[in-house]
Amino acid sequence: MAGAAHYRPVRAVGAVSLTAISVNTVIGAGIFALPANMAQLLGPASPWAYLAAGAAVLLIALCFAEAGSRFESSGGPYVHARAAFGEFAGFEVAWMYLLARLTALAAVSNTFSAYLGYFRPSLQQGAGRLFAITVLIAILTATHLMGVRLGTAVNNLFTVGKLLPLLAFCLAGLFLLDKHTIAATPLPAPYSLQQASLLLMFALGGFEGASVPSEEVMDPKKSVPAAILGSVGLVVTLYLLIQIVSMAALPGLAASATPLASAARGFLGPAGGLMLTVGALLSTAGTNHANLFVGPRLLYAMGRDGCLPSRLARLHPRYRTPAVSILLYAGVAWILAVSSAFAPLAALSALARVLMYTSTCLAVPVLRRRMPSTFRGFTLPGGAIIPALALGVCAWLLTGSSARQAVLAGAALLAGGLLYGIVRRSSRTTRLVGIEPKGAL
Repeated sequence: MAGAAHYRPVRAVGAVSLTAISVNTVIGAGIFALPANMAQLLGPASPWAYLAAGAAVLLIALCFAEAGSRFESSGGPYVHARAAFGEFAGFEVAWMYLLARLTALAAVSNTFSAYLGYFRPSLQQGAGRLFAITVLIAILTATHLMGVRLGTAVNNLFTVGKLLPLLAFCLAGLFLLDKHTIAATPLPAPYSLQQASLLLMFALGGFEGASVPSEEVMDPKKSVPAAILGSVGLVVTLYLLIQIVSMAALPGLAASATPLASAARGFLGPAGGLMLTVGALLSTAGTNHANLFVGPRLLYAMGRDGCLPSRLARLHPRYRTPAVSILLYAGVAWILAVSSAFAPLAALSALARVLMYTSTCLAVPVLRRRMPSTFRGFTLPGGAIIPALALGVCAWLLTGSSARQAVLAGAALLAGGLLYGIVRRSSRTTRLVGIEPKGAL
């Protein structure tokens, strides 16, 4: 790709930092309300849903681990689909993934301003909300523009910052609470378990972000599988412990609007509630930071391959970051966040993620046939069994989609197809008139 030929991305992300990116993408604001939602659906049987959803997510994560270990180029699910099914399929998968990621970034930015209102209510609405969202996105974007090492270091700090309050909550609860209240729970009814597991499946999504920035990852064939599987294991375990402690600490858990903060105040006092509020701020900011790392790398990969304008693949001459892609992605996210234009897309986000999961699960057996001799990475045992089971999980998730989600997804896919046609026609015209893309920034 001529636009990026002068520079190469810096391989500076190790397995631990890549795991932190994945963890940061998964753990956002949702966990601070999730225990109450689960208690409403299943009551004391809610821990079973975490085990069921964790097992289902693991099947999909295993497919991403194998597919991700086959590539050293950035793009994640986009390069999986492109290599297995062609350029158009890759573009559609990337398009849907970008919509889901941008919607999430905009929504979490608004949640961040809402949590800031705990300290200064004026930041929850009007000019204060605009200021909070703008400063948040601007600062996070700047850390990514100034090099992958700085971006990774800041992401690691956010990950530690969000995990410490949650781990303290779990450990203190297990130590201080009456052990008799943390007992074996009854098995839930099958239908209720399905509904709760569907909710958890989306709460556990985001691990696939570890497969996207492979050109900046050290030894991606080993690091990507380790990060994906490590993050899924860590998050499922943490979420299960949070649910158990919340149930033991807060008898009215199902009716609580702030379950974690209320539970923490119950056995740690006011300091516990403050700790969880600060943790929520760090969690939302950290999630957006990881999102701003992953999303632009997908734009970069599409620009590199000619699926989007080659300018998106240009790297900064000093910092070697995809600066144009970072700025574009952050700018679109800011517009969606401050205008609340993400709200109509919220119903699309979950279905877009399932379609992206489905494409990678389908790609695994195809990639095995197409890349047999060059592959020396992570291999799933059992032949086609795990991909088939993962596809069953995806089909199960699709059954939980509403008619509105299906219509929105169809419209989004159509819009993606039109955009693909415009970009391809534009690139053909550029070649015909003899215009060559300029070099890097």
